[in-house]
Amino acid sequence: MTASNAHRLRPARHLAMLRVCYLGLAIGLLAAASAASAGSPAAQTASPATASPAAPAPARAVSVSNIDFRRGEDGAGRLTVKFDGQGAAPDLRNQGDSVVVDVGNAVIPASLQRPLNVVDFATPVQRVEAQSKGGGTQLVLSTRGDFESLAYQSGNEYVVEIVPRAGQKAVGSSNATAGTSSSAIANAAAKVASEARRYGGRPVTFNFQDVPVRTVLQLIAEESNLNIVASDTVQGNVTLRLVNVPWDQALDIVLRAKGLDKRRDGNVVWVAPQPELAKFEQDKEDARIAIENREDLTTDYIQINYHNASAIFKALTEAKGIGNSSGGGGSGNTDNENGFLSPRGRVVADERTNTLMISDIPKKVAQMRELIAVIDRPVDQVLIEGRIVIATDSFARDLGARFGVQGRRIGDRNQTIGGSLEGNTSIIEDGEIQIPGGLNVNLPAGGFTSGATPAGAIAYTLLGRNFSLDLELSALQEEGRGEVISNPRIVTTNQREAVIQQGREVGYLTVTGSGTGIATPTVQFKEALLELKVTPTITDDNRVFLNLNVKKDEVIRFIDLGDFGSVPELARREISTAVLIEDGQTVVIGGVYEFTDRSSISKVPFLGDIPFLGNLFKKKGRSKEKAELLIFVTPKVLRVAERR
Repeated sequence: MTASNAHRLRPARHLAMLRVCYLGLAIGLLAAASAASAGSPAAQTASPATASPAAPAPARAVSVSNIDFRRGEDGAGRLTVKFDGQGAAPDLRNQGDSVVVDVGNAVIPASLQRPLNVVDFATPVQRVEAQSKGGGTQLVLSTRGDFESLAYQSGNEYVVEIVPRAGQKAVGSSNATAGTSSSAIANAAAKVASEARRYGGRPVTFNFQDVPVRTVLQLIAEESNLNIVASDTVQGNVTLRLVNVPWDQALDIVLRAKGLDKRRDGNVVWVAPQPELAKFEQDKEDARIAIENREDLTTDYIQINYHNASAIFKALTEAKGIGNSSGGGGSGNTDNENGFLSPRGRVVADERTNTLMISDIPKKVAQMRELIAVIDRPVDQVLIEGRIVIATDSFARDLGARFGVQGRRIGDRNQTIGGSLEGNTSIIEDGEIQIPGGLNVNLPAGGFTSGATPAGAIAYTLLGRNFSLDLELSALQEEGRGEVISNPRIVTTNQREAVIQQGREVGYLTVTGSGTGIATPTVQFKEALLELKVTPTITDDNRVFLNLNVKKDEVIRFIDLGDFGSVPELARREISTAVLIEDGQTVVIGGVYEFTDRSSISKVPFLGDIPFLGNLFKKKGRSKEKAELLIFVTPKVLRVAERR
């Protein structure tokens, strides 16, 4: 019975085996069908945000040709990997504090298998290691701080960007970050945040291998909820790998790679080649200009109140596209509109009434009114007050003495003592009975002092029958102090030069010769002026920029030229500078300080060196002079424009 049961079970086992075979065949057919559908563009649209076309064609082996690391403008670290051809299939993943890129079908030469220390770039990336692993290439980016990774592939280039998150600064070397101020960190964080706001789309991951551009645009349209209209001329395929890239940035990358451009109107985006869009806009502009050329002209009269009509007319007619500026009017000489007026526009300035007459289409006339309203307005004025202070201090002292001994003896041998040989000879030869005159030492006070006032002196004379003794001591001391203050003031409008002068013209005589040898005198004049020349500019932060020249001339003396009269000698003081001053603030813009110290001594050798008695045989003098020049400037803004 056992054997019977065994024979009875054989048909059941055979049927079960057949069913298993049929089930395996069905599963195989179903897998083949799903693989075919995954390779089609329709399957790619199923999950555009996170999925990529499944089972692409096996990528051919390529080689890494270059590895480059740079710092981006937003403080991000940018790693660029170049291959010697297309077809590389990189795979990016975040692994703790590192970003790992595996390229299974790319080999790396030994010359590029070296670590890169990129701390000095001050980005989140501290080190980049490139090595060969499992027959492919592996790149490891060691990072510090919070970051966001972003990668995209175009052609034979693969770019990985490590961007610091908003509010985080890029991490560099300790020396670089130790001296960074809090304000610099805040500015860097604000800049990174502003750069991140350029693309605000939701991050997507795409992996396209030779996919039509129109299919890529369809995927982006489904992700962005925009209506993307592609022109019929949008053709071609694209190979692109994007990881965690905002969809609007992905759209720009695709357009840039294929020479396309876009125009957005509300929720509709039109995509077309750049030349086609440029031609469309040019045709649209030509149509607008053609319509304006058929529009009726209107004439308007604009009264100029605070400006000069001729100056405004000159500015308008010299602008590009306005035409010539002769004859009091301007006309366009180009086919396209390039200036303030249309090609048919005219403008005429009337100087007597200070009025502009404009003939153009209504839109241009309205624009000209707005433009002139901005130009024709009152300008603030500036009061400039200058003070020129000249202070002098002088001191002079002179000490001197006069000393004389005279005597005579008449007899068998005549003897005479006097102050000079001439006096002695006269007495001896003429036989005059008199005491010879003259001084043996004649060094009175004088030389450093002016001499206008006689020096104080004390004299002693001893007179006998045949001798005379004279002694005089003199001393003079002078002290002087003076101060000259000049205070010029002037008011002018903003950015308008102003000049104020005060002084005199000094005449002097010059002599010129002629062919006959007769001298011809000529009177000429030289200016000795106090002058203030200034051009103010009022800044937006309520300060005044002054470009000024200050001059102070003074006649010191006249030099006598004998029969030809005299010529003046002038002391000139001048400063030319440019300075930025607060409104109402007084600033010293220049100054000169002079100090002179002189001393001298005149004496009889040997006798003048005798203690005490030597003062009878010498003259001493000393002088000190101090002079100081200071120039002050004070600008005050007189607000006029705010009174309108």
